[in-house]
Amino acid sequence: MNADPAELVLIGKNATRLWGMSVDERVRRIAGKQNIRVAEQPPATGPVLLVNRRFVFDPPWLREIARRPGTALTLGGEPAIAHVVDAAQRDLVCRAVQGESMDLAAGGLTLAAHEAGATLVNAELRKREQPFLLPLDPSTVRAAERASYFGAYKGVTDLLTKYLWPEWALVLTRLAAALGITPNMVTALGATLCVAATLLFWHGYYWIGMATGLGFMVLDTVDGKLARCTITSSKLGNVLDHGLDLIHPPFWWWAWEVGLAPYGRPLNPHSARLVLIVIIAGYVVQRVIEGIFMRGFGMHIHIWRRIDSWFRLITARRNPNMVILFVCMLVARPDWGLVALAWWTVLSCLFHLVRLVQAFIVRARGGAIRSWLD
Repeated sequence: MNADPAELVLIGKNATRLWGMSVDERVRRIAGKQNIRVAEQPPATGPVLLVNRRFVFDPPWLREIARRPGTALTLGGEPAIAHVVDAAQRDLVCRAVQGESMDLAAGGLTLAAHEAGATLVNAELRKREQPFLLPLDPSTVRAAERASYFGAYKGVTDLLTKYLWPEWALVLTRLAAALGITPNMVTALGATLCVAATLLFWHGYYWIGMATGLGFMVLDTVDGKLARCTITSSKLGNVLDHGLDLIHPPFWWWAWEVGLAPYGRPLNPHSARLVLIVIIAGYVVQRVIEGIFMRGFGMHIHIWRRIDSWFRLITARRNPNMVILFVCMLVARPDWGLVALAWWTVLSCLFHLVRLVQAFIVRARGGAIRSWLD
């Protein structure tokens, strides 16, 4: 018997909306991303995924239960998602959703109780955690949106994204969803702020430039969270978002150096050239190291060991670099900031280079390179 679910069928009733979507629309979008067809009625025979409309769940749960035939994810004893393999199990789950007291285990189903606290690894978001599962009704919408939002957050990222603006971005994500603003619209607005910050740095308007850049950095979080929360991520959106993230930092550092003259703190030409070469070359080298690690070991360098995840908080990327520049601006020395940024870039490159070499040595000695999240 083929245990792969050919189709997904929604059962039960629920008119509550989440992120502006009906339950049916949200589940259809999740299923579409996972190449699972949604049907109006279950097939006469064979396996099928049954999804209870009374619940809202993190997308990884659907993928997890889809690969576990004969398993029902439950909350409070009620099935939320069930991968049934025959008509008898299907009838059992449907009756349980209708409120009848049924012994699901007696029907051959393995019960995965959410209350047991099972965790899953999300490689895309670089974290291990328990995906959320909540009853959905008007009283739980805010909690469900919050769970959905933080469920879309990367576990390994920089300190600003992780600690400073999650709450700001949540407010903006809710507002964008309520107004029907798409993730690509948010990316476009962020790109405009990114260019404006570059021009402000170029002319030495550092405080206004940093405020504008902060707006861009927050929106850089919002577009991704909006896409994941509304299940509207796309290849074009990913290219635009990640392409902008990849390209703009060197232009910011170059503009910052040019702006030192109108600000009144220019570096001498030789020092300025050396500092920019170090910063930009170091940025490229770090990206190359990350790419080599990904190609060689099939995972991000930042999730190999705990120290790598910790260092990702502060490594010489845009957001931590902006903290360095901000601190130096507190004493009105943007030139010191740029020099400090160059030194931090060198140290970060050395750290990642050492970690890359260590990983190859471990493998050469027969050791396995696995993420500490596994």
